[in-house]
Amino acid sequence: FMQVVKLSSKNQIVLPKKAREAMHLKPQAELLVIVKNDVTIIIPKPKSHHQALSGIVKGLYEKNYLKKERQSW
Repeated sequence: FMQVVKLSSKNQIVLPKKAREAMHLKPQAELLVIVKNDVTIIIPKPKSHHQALSGIVKGLYEKNYLKKERQSW
């Protein structure tokens, strides 16, 4: 879903109910905000660094990036 939200005079936003439900958020939940160029991603704060990084290495292997790097060593 997509919905427009407005930045308040205190620079705050309210996450729409559908977004909170989709992310299973409860009051006082912590969120991780990632900004890269013009894209902002908001996700529930991972419980660990391992959980936050899981899947990243797999994606690099699929592109053979790490394989090529290791061979160059």
